[in-house]
Amino acid sequence: MKVSVVIPAKNESATVAAVVDAVRESHPDFEVIVVDDGSTDKTAQLARDSGAKVVAHPYSKGNGAAIKSGTRAATGDVIVFMDADGQHDPADIQRLLDRIDEGFDLVVGARQQGSQASVGRGLANGFYNRLATYMTGHKVEDLTSGFRAVCADKFREFLYLLPNGFSYPTTSTMAFFRAGYSVVYEPIHASQRIGKSHIKPLKDGVRFLLIIFKIGTLYSPLKLFAPVSVLAFFVATLWYGYTLVMEGRFTNMSALLYTGSVMVFLMGLISEQITALMYKESR
Repeated sequence: MKVSVVIPAKNESATVAAVVDAVRESHPDFEVIVVDDGSTDKTAQLARDSGAKVVAHPYSKGNGAAIKSGTRAATGDVIVFMDADGQHDPADIQRLLDRIDEGFDLVVGARQQGSQASVGRGLANGFYNRLATYMTGHKVEDLTSGFRAVCADKFREFLYLLPNGFSYPTTSTMAFFRAGYSVVYEPIHASQRIGKSHIKPLKDGVRFLLIIFKIGTLYSPLKLFAPVSVLAFFVATLWYGYTLVMEGRFTNMSALLYTGSVMVFLMGLISEQITALMYKESR
């Protein structure tokens, strides 16, 4: 089993050489690829001097774009993704690969308590995990972890879905679940990153939510449409009961809400059938 380690990096000159050296020291036979996402410092040169293969973007395209470039350049049967900021311990790579050997298609390094960058980030990730669990129907322990090992051929099936920003872990995890591939979580401890994070909490937080809904509706539209339909039906019933008691009549608002409830449910049902056919064709 040939293994490629893909490390997206943007202005990580303080840590990238140490990360590459640590990976090569513990796994000298692994292919190490650093994707320089338009860095303005010496990230690319330092990575190259440490023995990594460097794929350079002429300008910053985003973390997800770097992941896609690294995936296309990788020649391994298994690809390990990790950050260049020193958060991930290369010694944990073997534990991820051991789970791949057990037959899993995607192994996610699940950050344990104390590994989150801040209390706010931890609360947000907890919310994302619960929402993704509902949308996919599978337990999601760490939706946004960037430390993971995947079977390369299966991961490439979803490259067209991956956004160019920081949401690639969200998209790939949910896509693997909905495709019926085997996913497992391996507990890890992520260290405090060196340098400033490139993630913008508010902007990227909203993007994470949109990605969750996008993937959820792509593979299971009824998970989104059905609750909206039920809510509209419930409100319509409450309003009908109120107007019946107070005015003794059935109002246009009740009719509109009931009609909307049925229409939303039918839209979800049709979307479910369309996505099933689309997925069958793509396979």
